[in-house]
Amino acid sequence: MPTALVRRPGPRLADGIVTHIDRSPIDLDLAIEQWTTYCAALAAAGWDVVEVEPADDCPDAVFIEDAVVVHGDLAVITRPGALERRGETAGVERAVRDLGLRVVHIEEPGTLDGGDVLRAGDTAYVGLGGRTNGIGIQQLATHLKEFGVRVQAVPVTRALHLKSAVTALPDGTVIGWGPVVDDKEAFPVYEDVPEEGGAHVIVVGEGHLVMAASAPTTAASLRDRGYVVDEVDISELEKLEGCVTCLSVRVRG
Repeated sequence: MPTALVRRPGPRLADGIVTHIDRSPIDLDLAIEQWTTYCAALAAAGWDVVEVEPADDCPDAVFIEDAVVVHGDLAVITRPGALERRGETAGVERAVRDLGLRVVHIEEPGTLDGGDVLRAGDTAYVGLGGRTNGIGIQQLATHLKEFGVRVQAVPVTRALHLKSAVTALPDGTVIGWGPVVDDKEAFPVYEDVPEEGGAHVIVVGEGHLVMAASAPTTAASLRDRGYVVDEVDISELEKLEGCVTCLSVRVRG
Protein backbone atom coordinates (compact mmCIF):
# COMPACT_ATOMS: atom_id res chain seq x y z
CA MET A 1 0.00 0.00 0.00
CA PRO A 2 1.39 3.45 -0.84
CA THR A 3 1.98 5.83 2.05
CA ALA A 4 1.01 9.47 2.41
CA LEU A 5 2.84 11.48 5.07
CA VAL A 6 0.80 14.33 6.54
CA ARG A 7 1.14 16.76 9.43
CA ARG A 8 -1.75 18.20 11.42
CA PRO A 9 -2.22 22.00 11.38
CA GLY A 10 -0.58 23.46 14.45
CA PRO A 11 -1.87 26.09 16.90
CA ARG A 12 0.10 28.88 15.17
CA LEU A 13 -1.29 28.18 11.70
CA ALA A 14 -2.68 31.71 11.36
CA ASP A 15 0.89 33.06 11.61
CA GLY A 16 1.95 31.23 8.44
CA ILE A 17 3.91 33.13 5.82
CA VAL A 18 1.99 34.77 2.98
CA THR A 19 3.98 36.10 0.03
CA HIS A 20 1.83 36.70 -3.04
CA ILE A 21 -1.60 37.23 -1.47
CA ASP A 22 -3.07 39.41 1.27
CA ARG A 23 -3.36 37.93 4.75
CA SER A 24 -6.85 36.77 5.77
CA PRO A 25 -8.18 35.56 9.14
CA ILE A 26 -7.81 31.80 9.65
CA ASP A 27 -10.37 29.61 11.40
CA LEU A 28 -8.10 26.98 12.97
CA ASP A 29 -10.90 24.57 13.85
CA LEU A 30 -12.23 24.70 10.29
CA ALA A 31 -8.71 24.27 8.91
CA ILE A 32 -8.25 21.10 11.00
CA GLU A 33 -11.65 19.82 9.85
CA GLN A 34 -10.72 20.43 6.20
CA TRP A 35 -7.32 18.79 6.68
CA THR A 36 -9.03 15.76 8.21
CA THR A 37 -11.34 15.51 5.19
CA TYR A 38 -8.32 15.75 2.87
CA CYS A 39 -6.62 12.89 4.74
CA ALA A 40 -9.82 10.86 4.50
CA ALA A 41 -9.88 11.34 0.72
CA LEU A 42 -6.35 9.91 0.48
CA ALA A 43 -7.28 6.97 2.70
CA ALA A 44 -10.39 6.27 0.62
CA ALA A 45 -8.19 6.18 -2.47
CA GLY A 46 -6.11 3.39 -0.93
CA TRP A 47 -3.29 5.28 0.77
CA ASP A 48 -1.89 4.52 4.22
CA VAL A 49 -2.05 7.97 5.79
CA VAL A 50 0.74 8.43 8.35
CA GLU A 51 0.72 11.47 10.61
CA VAL A 52 4.21 12.90 11.16
CA GLU A 53 5.12 14.28 14.58
CA PRO A 54 3.95 17.87 15.13
CA ALA A 55 6.16 20.91 14.62
CA ASP A 56 3.94 23.33 16.49
CA ASP A 57 6.56 26.10 16.63
CA CYS A 58 6.46 26.22 12.81
CA PRO A 59 3.20 27.77 11.56
CA ASP A 60 3.60 26.39 8.02
CA ALA A 61 4.43 22.81 9.04
CA VAL A 62 1.12 21.48 7.70
CA PHE A 63 2.55 22.10 4.22
CA ILE A 64 4.71 19.03 4.67
CA GLU A 65 5.68 18.58 1.02
CA ASP A 66 8.20 21.41 1.28
CA ALA A 67 10.37 19.46 3.73
CA VAL A 68 11.31 16.49 1.52
CA VAL A 69 11.46 15.30 -2.08
CA VAL A 70 10.95 11.54 -2.49
CA HIS A 71 11.93 9.62 -5.61
CA GLY A 72 11.97 5.83 -5.53
CA ASP A 73 13.68 4.75 -2.32
CA LEU A 74 15.48 8.08 -1.85
CA ALA A 75 14.33 10.95 0.37
CA VAL A 76 16.01 14.30 -0.22
CA ILE A 77 15.60 16.38 2.94
CA THR A 78 15.28 19.96 1.81
CA ARG A 79 16.72 23.19 3.14
CA PRO A 80 13.71 25.52 2.99
CA GLY A 81 14.26 28.96 1.54
CA ALA A 82 12.40 30.61 4.43
CA LEU A 83 14.52 30.51 7.60
CA GLU A 84 11.37 30.19 9.71
CA ARG A 85 10.59 26.83 8.07
CA ARG A 86 13.86 24.99 8.62
CA GLY A 87 12.64 23.51 11.89
CA GLU A 88 10.08 21.48 9.94
CA THR A 89 12.54 19.02 8.42
CA ALA A 90 13.79 17.04 11.44
CA GLY A 91 10.50 15.28 12.15
CA VAL A 92 9.95 14.55 8.47
CA GLU A 93 13.43 13.02 8.25
CA ARG A 94 12.61 10.70 11.15
CA ALA A 95 9.38 9.68 9.40
CA VAL A 96 11.02 8.80 6.07
CA ARG A 97 13.76 6.87 7.86
CA ASP A 98 11.03 4.90 9.62
CA LEU A 99 9.68 4.01 6.16
CA GLY A 100 13.11 2.60 5.27
CA LEU A 101 14.03 5.24 2.72
CA ARG A 102 17.61 6.29 2.06
CA VAL A 103 18.20 9.88 3.15
CA VAL A 104 20.34 12.68 1.69
CA HIS A 105 20.26 16.42 2.32
CA ILE A 106 20.32 19.73 0.52
CA GLU A 107 23.30 21.48 2.08
CA GLU A 108 24.12 25.15 2.71
CA PRO A 109 24.20 27.44 0.74
CA GLY A 110 21.64 25.55 -1.32
CA THR A 111 17.94 26.13 -0.68
CA LEU A 112 15.12 23.97 -1.95
CA ASP A 113 11.41 23.72 -1.15
CA GLY A 114 9.65 20.52 -2.15
CA GLY A 115 6.77 22.55 -3.55
CA ASP A 116 9.12 23.73 -6.28
CA VAL A 117 9.69 20.19 -7.62
CA LEU A 118 7.30 18.91 -10.29
CA ARG A 119 7.97 15.52 -11.83
CA ALA A 120 6.48 14.78 -15.25
CA GLY A 121 7.76 11.80 -17.18
CA ASP A 122 11.53 11.52 -16.83
CA THR A 123 11.95 15.22 -15.98
CA ALA A 124 11.91 17.05 -12.67
CA TYR A 125 11.01 20.68 -13.27
CA VAL A 126 12.27 22.81 -10.39
CA GLY A 127 11.12 26.33 -9.67
CA LEU A 128 13.95 28.83 -9.41
CA GLY A 129 12.69 31.77 -7.41
CA GLY A 130 12.05 33.08 -3.94
CA ARG A 131 12.44 29.81 -2.03
CA THR A 132 14.72 27.63 -4.18
CA ASN A 133 18.12 28.71 -5.50
CA GLY A 134 20.37 27.42 -8.26
CA ILE A 135 22.74 25.63 -5.89
CA GLY A 136 19.83 23.73 -4.37
CA ILE A 137 18.69 22.71 -7.85
CA GLN A 138 22.20 21.52 -8.75
CA GLN A 139 22.35 19.42 -5.58
CA LEU A 140 18.96 17.88 -6.33
CA ALA A 141 20.11 17.01 -9.85
CA THR A 142 23.12 15.22 -8.39
CA HIS A 143 20.93 13.23 -6.01
CA LEU A 144 18.48 12.21 -8.75
CA LYS A 145 21.12 11.35 -11.35
CA GLU A 146 21.14 7.66 -10.36
CA PHE A 147 17.48 7.43 -11.42
CA GLY A 148 18.08 8.92 -14.87
CA VAL A 149 15.92 11.93 -14.00
CA ARG A 150 16.58 15.08 -15.99
CA VAL A 151 16.37 18.23 -13.84
CA GLN A 152 15.27 21.46 -15.50
CA ALA A 153 15.07 24.84 -13.76
CA VAL A 154 11.96 26.91 -14.42
CA PRO A 155 11.60 30.56 -13.34
CA VAL A 156 9.07 31.29 -10.59
CA THR A 157 8.36 34.93 -9.78
CA ARG A 158 4.56 35.21 -9.69
CA ALA A 159 3.73 32.37 -7.28
CA LEU A 160 5.08 30.96 -4.05
CA HIS A 161 6.27 27.69 -5.61
CA LEU A 162 6.31 26.10 -9.03
CA LYS A 163 3.46 23.81 -7.95
CA SER A 164 1.50 26.86 -6.82
CA ALA A 165 1.29 27.61 -10.54
CA VAL A 166 1.35 24.24 -12.32
CA THR A 167 0.97 20.50 -11.80
CA ALA A 168 0.92 17.52 -14.17
CA LEU A 169 -1.80 15.13 -15.26
CA PRO A 170 -1.03 11.40 -15.52
CA ASP A 171 -0.46 11.70 -19.28
CA GLY A 172 2.29 14.28 -18.71
CA THR A 173 0.23 17.33 -19.65
CA VAL A 174 1.18 20.25 -17.43
CA ILE A 175 -1.81 22.35 -16.38
CA GLY A 176 -1.51 25.82 -14.92
CA TRP A 177 -3.20 29.03 -13.88
CA GLY A 178 -1.96 31.27 -16.66
CA PRO A 179 -1.54 34.59 -14.80
CA VAL A 180 1.10 33.11 -12.46
CA VAL A 181 2.98 30.86 -14.90
CA ASP A 182 6.27 32.51 -15.86
CA ASP A 183 7.31 30.22 -18.72
CA LYS A 184 4.65 28.05 -20.36
CA GLU A 185 7.13 27.10 -23.08
CA ALA A 186 9.23 25.22 -20.51
CA PHE A 187 6.84 22.28 -20.73
CA PRO A 188 6.42 20.07 -23.83
CA VAL A 189 2.62 19.98 -23.38
CA TYR A 190 0.97 22.80 -21.43
CA GLU A 191 -2.68 23.84 -20.96
CA ASP A 192 -4.25 26.74 -19.07
CA VAL A 193 -7.08 25.98 -16.65
CA PRO A 194 -9.92 28.43 -15.93
CA GLU A 195 -9.52 28.61 -12.13
CA GLU A 196 -6.51 29.13 -9.91
CA GLY A 197 -7.32 26.11 -7.74
CA GLY A 198 -7.62 23.99 -10.87
CA ALA A 199 -3.87 24.18 -11.42
CA HIS A 200 -3.29 21.84 -8.47
CA VAL A 201 -3.99 18.12 -8.79
CA ILE A 202 -2.51 15.07 -7.15
CA VAL A 203 -2.66 11.64 -8.72
CA VAL A 204 -3.89 9.10 -6.17
CA GLY A 205 -4.59 6.18 -8.48
CA GLU A 206 -4.98 5.09 -12.08
CA GLY A 207 -6.89 7.98 -13.65
CA HIS A 208 -7.86 9.20 -10.16
CA LEU A 209 -7.20 12.78 -9.05
CA VAL A 210 -7.73 14.86 -5.91
CA MET A 211 -8.12 18.63 -6.26
CA ALA A 212 -9.55 21.60 -4.41
CA ALA A 213 -13.29 22.27 -4.35
CA SER A 214 -12.50 25.87 -5.36
CA ALA A 215 -12.19 24.79 -9.01
CA PRO A 216 -15.47 23.13 -10.03
CA THR A 217 -15.21 24.09 -13.70
CA THR A 218 -11.77 22.54 -14.00
CA ALA A 219 -12.95 19.45 -12.14
CA ALA A 220 -15.84 19.04 -14.59
CA SER A 221 -13.52 19.35 -17.58
CA LEU A 222 -11.16 16.73 -16.15
CA ARG A 223 -14.09 14.37 -15.61
CA ASP A 224 -15.05 14.93 -19.25
CA ARG A 225 -11.56 13.69 -20.14
CA GLY A 226 -12.19 10.46 -18.28
CA TYR A 227 -10.61 11.17 -14.91
CA VAL A 228 -12.17 10.31 -11.56
CA VAL A 229 -11.93 13.53 -9.55
CA ASP A 230 -12.41 13.93 -5.80
CA GLU A 231 -12.91 17.54 -4.70
CA VAL A 232 -11.93 18.58 -1.18
CA ASP A 233 -12.57 21.92 0.48
CA ILE A 234 -9.26 23.38 1.72
CA SER A 235 -10.33 27.03 1.69
CA GLU A 236 -8.71 27.90 5.03
CA LEU A 237 -5.38 26.48 3.87
CA GLU A 238 -5.66 28.24 0.51
CA LYS A 239 -5.62 31.50 2.49
CA LEU A 240 -1.97 30.65 3.29
CA GLU A 241 -1.08 29.83 -0.34
CA GLY A 242 -1.61 26.15 0.36
CA CYS A 243 -2.95 23.61 -2.13
CA VAL A 244 -3.64 19.88 -2.32
CA THR A 245 -0.11 19.05 -3.43
CA CYS A 246 1.69 20.52 -0.44
CA LEU A 247 -0.46 18.89 2.26
CA SER A 248 1.08 15.43 1.83
CA VAL A 249 4.21 13.60 0.77
CA ARG A 250 3.21 10.60 -1.28
CA VAL A 251 5.52 7.59 -1.11
CA ARG A 252 4.49 4.92 -3.60
CA GLY A 253 6.62 2.14 -2.19
